[in-house]
Amino acid sequence: MEVTRRILVLCRVRVISHYSSTVLPGFHDRSSFFSSAMTVVRSKSFGGFACKETKVEIPDQQQDDELSRLISPSESFSFGHQQQRRRRSPSSEFSGQIQSQHSFREDVSHAASETYLLTRLTFKLLRYLGIGYRWMVKFIALSLYATFLMPGFIQVSWYYYFSKRVHRSIVYGDQPRNRLDLYLPEKTDGSKPAVAFVTGGAWIIGYKAWGALLGRQLVDRGVIVACIDYRNFPQGGISDMVADVSTALSFFCNNISSYGGNVDRLYLAGQSAGAHIASCALVNQARKEAIHGKCNLLWSATQFKAFFGISGGYNLFKLVDHFHNRGLYRSLFLSVMEGEGSLAQHSPEIVVSSREFQPAVPLLPTMVLCHGTADYSIPHSSSVSFAEALGRVNANVVTNFYKDKTHTDIIIQDPMRGGKDELLYDILEVIYRDNEAEVDRGRLDRRMLPEILLKLARKVSPF
Repeated sequence: MEVTRRILVLCRVRVISHYSSTVLPGFHDRSSFFSSAMTVVRSKSFGGFACKETKVEIPDQQQDDELSRLISPSESFSFGHQQQRRRRSPSSEFSGQIQSQHSFREDVSHAASETYLLTRLTFKLLRYLGIGYRWMVKFIALSLYATFLMPGFIQVSWYYYFSKRVHRSIVYGDQPRNRLDLYLPEKTDGSKPAVAFVTGGAWIIGYKAWGALLGRQLVDRGVIVACIDYRNFPQGGISDMVADVSTALSFFCNNISSYGGNVDRLYLAGQSAGAHIASCALVNQARKEAIHGKCNLLWSATQFKAFFGISGGYNLFKLVDHFHNRGLYRSLFLSVMEGEGSLAQHSPEIVVSSREFQPAVPLLPTMVLCHGTADYSIPHSSSVSFAEALGRVNANVVTNFYKDKTHTDIIIQDPMRGGKDELLYDILEVIYRDNEAEVDRGRLDRRMLPEILLKLARKVSPF
């Protein structure tokens, strides 16, 4: 009986892996496709069993429990990884040619299905939030903030949806929201540096499109950018988010050369919650590599030249009360982090300070921590403390602190202001260490909004 059930699940994974990047009749995205079941019938093939599709509905949670119990993460990903490699041959995509570009109709269909999913999850999230005073104040402030910056957001959205350099929703894994956006320069000759960017969103409202502004800045300067989407709470907890990002980094490392990237010039970046998740994935991978070696791993921490942590928090114990006072209530935050007992293992500052991690320290890339000193969402002391912990174990760490800059100044308002962008300049200085001409281009962006709107947005920002 156990063998029969295992074959059933493996068959499902094969079919899901094969169709995960296509839109099937009756299924507008992978989430709806996952809800269909596979039955097992007798035949002479595949050890006496064969798979066929049926429309028997199985509750999502039941499917997830069955998959996680019968198949290890490495097994489930290996099928998807093989299929992805099969779909993306270097000869067909080397010059930035994506085999299956989405039509506008497909994009609308995918957007509609994601909107339905996000709406359903929003109502579930509201049950956690309740209607508290702090939450309501933050919501009103966020609405005003978005209104003041709307002319800039419209420009970025136009670029995101209509630029030929942006290739949206490339599938990298088998879970919901396992997609990434790829920003490709006009010329991809195999020598371009590439950045994997994990966007923020308080572990709740993160989305790959939030990286469009930084993606546009970097791709204009000859850098390939992959903006990674991942499951947010309540669709998944912190361990699911880290697992999704790790899967995405495996896809990135193993496939970026097919899009013109140089595998010897790879970089990892994350902002806010994305910096926390990316650092967790990086630290976890370094620890696995130190214990097991590279043989059984799908990607290596040593493949990245540097990690850019932008406005991140790296010790969750120091942030629980801070977030509670700012409206991300303790009960909700601990639910996102899967309980108080898991805070230590998802705090990179604590992990790198442990004796068990010491053999993995040399495997870490240069850790570049960037933070505004007027950041009230995640205090810049988070980066100071993480840098000190890295320094104590002799890791290579660089810090860049921006005086009087808030959580959103360095990632949104400053790029929209134009002129010299300090964060962009510091990133380019690492990527183009030996090319001052490319670094200097970080000073030349045009203004997207009048100064009055930027100042008003900063005044009301809930971040």
